Amino acid sequence: MPKVIFIDHEGNKREIEAKPGTTVMEAAVQNLVPGIDADCGGACACATCHVYVDEAWFEKLKARDDMEDSMLDFAEDVRPTSRLSCQIQMTDELDGITVTTPEIQ
Repeated sequence: MPKVIFIDHEGNKREIEAKPGTTVMEAAVQNLVPGIDADCGGACACATCHVYVDEAWFEKLKARDDMEDSMLDFAEDVRPTSRLSCQIQMTDELDGITVTTPEIQ
């Protein structure tokens, strides 16, 4: 099963398994990963699952759509590699993807 590596803003790492077809946000919520609030439950209607995708993985993801871009306007400290984790669907090809949670959601 593919794994996601979550790094918090202090550098603490946590590796969890994520079933293919689930989102990074769903995997985080199911495993109580701190820093992923997911207030809208994955509907791309908030920005409380904002993460920074490691540059090595960023280009392997589908591009952000207009809705995700709009929601990121509400996130704190948006960076070029910012994504909403509810929009990152896990596949075997993403095994080992590394994301960092921001200090503030």
